[in-house]
Amino acid sequence: MAEKKEHKLLKWSFPEYQKYERRRGWYFWAILISLGIIIYSLLTQNWLFALIIIMFGIIIVINHHNEAEEIKFEINHDGIKLDNRLYKYDEIGRFWIIYQPPEVKNLYFDMKSPLRPQLSIPLGKENPIEVKSFLRQYLVEDLEEEQEPFSDVLGRLFKL
Repeated sequence: MAEKKEHKLLKWSFPEYQKYERRRGWYFWAILISLGIIIYSLLTQNWLFALIIIMFGIIIVINHHNEAEEIKFEINHDGIKLDNRLYKYDEIGRFWIIYQPPEVKNLYFDMKSPLRPQLSIPLGKENPIEVKSFLRQYLVEDLEEEQEPFSDVLGRLFKL
């Protein structure tokens, strides 16, 4: 007997953010570059930019000392659920998967509302073909997307 459609779902969890292994050299260069940017900002009287750089540094230090929380993710027949927030399929414009192991294994959702950010979900050990096949029942897959967003590339490259 076939499994009932309303009971089928995919779920997994992933860390809230990627925690990178950073060596002393990384911190040396990060502090040196940050100080240079802050000094330049102060000399050009760009107080807001100096404040943003300082806040960014504080966030990096805090994240370094804290453990990332586990986020629960679920794909079901109503939509996608990120922790306790359900995004119905009619709120999502499209999805795509960038699968280039071992570095990149992500599922992306582009929201219809311009006020909602693009969602990036790490696939972890999930089978991308199974995820793709389930989502195709409800959403359009963007086959044109072949690279991860530039912000994700920069974040991984600079270990942010």
